Amino acid sequence: MNIENIEAFVYVYHYGSFNKVAEVLFLSQPSVTARIQSLERELDIRLFDRLGKQVQLTEKGRQFLPYAQQLLQVYQKGKQHIQRQRTDPQELRLGCTVSASNYMLPELLPKLKRQFPGLQIKLTTAGTDEIMSKVLNKELDIGFVRNISHPNLHSVKYYEDPIRLYAYADHPLVGQKEVPLDLILDHPFVFFECGSLDWLRIHRLFQSLDKPPAIEIQTDNAETAKKLVLNKAGLCFLPGLCVDKEVREQLLHPVDLAGVASVALQTNLISLNGEQSEILQFFLANRSGHER
Repeated sequence: MNIENIEAFVYVYHYGSFNKVAEVLFLSQPSVTARIQSLERELDIRLFDRLGKQVQLTEKGRQFLPYAQQLLQVYQKGKQHIQRQRTDPQELRLGCTVSASNYMLPELLPKLKRQFPGLQIKLTTAGTDEIMSKVLNKELDIGFVRNISHPNLHSVKYYEDPIRLYAYADHPLVGQKEVPLDLILDHPFVFFECGSLDWLRIHRLFQSLDKPPAIEIQTDNAETAKKLVLNKAGLCFLPGLCVDKEVREQLLHPVDLAGVASVALQTNLISLNGEQSEILQFFLANRSGHER
């Protein structure tokens, strides 16, 4: 029995459409139809009732479905096992953004090593687009990236990191509630720019005001921006992960702005479809400390 026919059957059940399965598997619609018809001939049953562009399982199709799913899962697990042995069964290649590398993985990786003692971890820090490309090309196994989707990637939300305005301890705005947006224009700014689309919402905050903020220093490095605020160079919008320690120690304080909706950076975990399931489950089970 051809495993590609089994795969087509399970996918058609999942998506409910021959056209959608053709798109997902990078096949033509007639090829998907041919695979289903071949399987039906082998089993001597009709698997689907066609209702226009939609399909639904016949009674015989429903009976066969759990066996087909089990066959496909066993095949995929066997394939993953062989592929891991072919490269390096003890190596995990992780890609991550700078924020994940600096503030999250130093806590997670020792826990991962305790659960998988023989694992050797290679960590690469890069932008989202580069990490996605490397995962697709099998140069990386798992990526921590900004919110993305791709038909060949399993992408799941990992955490949201709120962006807030922060001030040093004795700044005059510390302790005030619901500070009007125009009031902060009288204070010098450090501006951190991380390149995410979500960051555009921070820029838009100032579009309705009569004058721009007094940006005295601009940087693309969160650590640099944070240390500038600690040294009283100005106010700065920063992700929460970056300043957790300083906020706990009351060295930095959030400044709440009146009428400003919350902004957050979403980080996703990505891998090739059906691969690295054990490691993904570990990361998802250990994300509670990073959820916002």
